[in-house]
Amino acid sequence: MVKWFTNVRRTKLKRYLVLEDGAVFAGKAFGAMTNTLGEVVFSTGMTGYQESITDQSYVNQILVFTNPLIGNYGINFDDNESLEPGIKGVICHHLARRPSNWRNQQSLGDFLTDHQIPGLQGIDTRELVRHLRSAGTLRGMLTDDVSDLPAIVAQLKATNPTKGSIAAVSTKSVYPNPGYQRNIVVVDFGIKQSILRELAKRDCNVVVVPYNTTAKQIENLHPDGILLSNGPGDPMEMISAIKMIAEVEKHYPVFGICMGHQLFALANGAKTYKMKFGHRGFNHPVRDLASGKTYFTSQNHGYAVDAASVKETQLTVSQVEVNDGTVEGLRHKQYPAFSLQFHPDAAPGPHDAASLFDTFIKLVDDQKEAHHHA
Repeated sequence: MVKWFTNVRRTKLKRYLVLEDGAVFAGKAFGAMTNTLGEVVFSTGMTGYQESITDQSYVNQILVFTNPLIGNYGINFDDNESLEPGIKGVICHHLARRPSNWRNQQSLGDFLTDHQIPGLQGIDTRELVRHLRSAGTLRGMLTDDVSDLPAIVAQLKATNPTKGSIAAVSTKSVYPNPGYQRNIVVVDFGIKQSILRELAKRDCNVVVVPYNTTAKQIENLHPDGILLSNGPGDPMEMISAIKMIAEVEKHYPVFGICMGHQLFALANGAKTYKMKFGHRGFNHPVRDLASGKTYFTSQNHGYAVDAASVKETQLTVSQVEVNDGTVEGLRHKQYPAFSLQFHPDAAPGPHDAASLFDTFIKLVDDQKEAHHHA
């Protein structure tokens, strides 16, 4: 059954969002004048639209912003989280016509046009988000032609837009982010630049490697520690990475973030599952179980670690989400290895948990010191 949602005036730039359950939202086009297909998700962040759009964890997804106005401070190229955004579309209630900020270098609409990303504005994003919260994450298409809706719905139901996402966005070759004190290998599953910035602040000599790098290849780089980055899609696809993590954690301190957290869990025998609509935004409260402290955190994930499955492993849950109790952190009982479901690097978002990078650095330095005296 087709259900129409429309509140847009007549315009030559009409564009539609068609969902796999037959719902249609009609609004006004901006950005690139192309059709696109992706998984429709929403972010509850009040700001940070640029960082979200350039975050490779959103590759092959159509992102809905719940904040009613975006684009008001434009785009500046210092805040990109990647050079080539892989997002499939942007949906908002209202796009600012005239961005105003001293750092502004380009309007959001022009930025999306340059990167061949279509946008849709003028719809009731509250209605859309309520629909997604009720139905769960849905596949959708942004199109200017809805003359054959049954064919579009059939295409959406037959497509898995996020399959193979990590292979598409991970670096194809090894590259450095030079520093001096500690050799850190970062495995790129769709890395945010903010993670590299946090390591650079701590004077790490970083080597970024592709997602399918083997344990032996990492060993040949003589790391003092290994960081597993964020990334898009289903962690269960990363069979070779799961094997690699199970091997390297025996020898080096390991720190997993977001996708890296889920892969760390799988490498140690825990399970993951797809969430109904995921956590995306910069206001998610997380409780640290050891200290009782609550952080407000930046999050972007559609999968989570199954809490019950952790009990059968050498892992222990270290942080939980206050709202729904999902697993937000894991620590290994035997090795100097831990992981976080949220982003301590924020960008954008609160910096409550940035000190957890220092926790990783301390594990690295302690192991270096122990080897020095051995």
